Amino acid sequence: MSMESTQSAACCNLPAVVSKGYEPKGDYITVDGMKTYATGPKDAKQGILIIYDIFGFFPQTIQGADILAFSDKEHPYQVFMPDFFEGEAADISWYPPDNEEKGKLLRQFFQTKAAPPKTLPRVPKVVKELSESKGVEKWAVVGFCWGGKIVNLSSMEGTPFKAAAACHPAMVAGDDAPGITIPYAMLPSKDESKEDVEKWQAGIKVPHIVEWFPDQLHGWMAARADLEDSRVKAEYERGYKTLLNFFHKHM
Repeated sequence: MSMESTQSAACCNLPAVVSKGYEPKGDYITVDGMKTYATGPKDAKQGILIIYDIFGFFPQTIQGADILAFSDKEHPYQVFMPDFFEGEAADISWYPPDNEEKGKLLRQFFQTKAAPPKTLPRVPKVVKELSESKGVEKWAVVGFCWGGKIVNLSSMEGTPFKAAAACHPAMVAGDDAPGITIPYAMLPSKDESKEDVEKWQAGIKVPHIVEWFPDQLHGWMAARADLEDSRVKAEYERGYKTLLNFFHKHM
């Protein structure tokens, strides 16, 4: 089922996507010492953990969290997005790294703040704390860009998640794929390496989809989404429908 489209698998009524001035539906709580965006019906027993991109809390990413939480009354989710960078996210002006200074700043960020060993141990702690405090019984996880790598590495044996997804993922590696133990959706953009994605896809052994968004740039479902562009907005919506359908099926 690796290239199977998920577009008609479930009926989701996405709320209207706002191009500017988005007003969040959730609020902020503290989880494992981190400021965390929390949204969705508080009695929902299923949860989605979002691991944002390197730019942290952005209106487009927060709007995405609300879409996942409220699009389907028959499949409500509590959705949580922790601030793993603790107020020190990357500056979006550094991307794309089209000069030496931007490249240097991004490399430094990935080597320090965004090094996966700093984040990976916190993921199960966050899930455990939220399961106990919010009554969530089953979990999915989705990551954007850098968050996609964290999701990949958090989907191995012993994972607390039932399903996982990575959108415009960074650092795609074929060597990661054989260890993944849960259903997995990957949504690459035009900027991801086709060769890297194909190597990853060849190695994964669990139910999965790879759904390309070939005219979208890296970041179109998160901080770099230009929602004033009608095509980007349509593909942003399609991306979130794809996630919802996949999670509905596999949770």
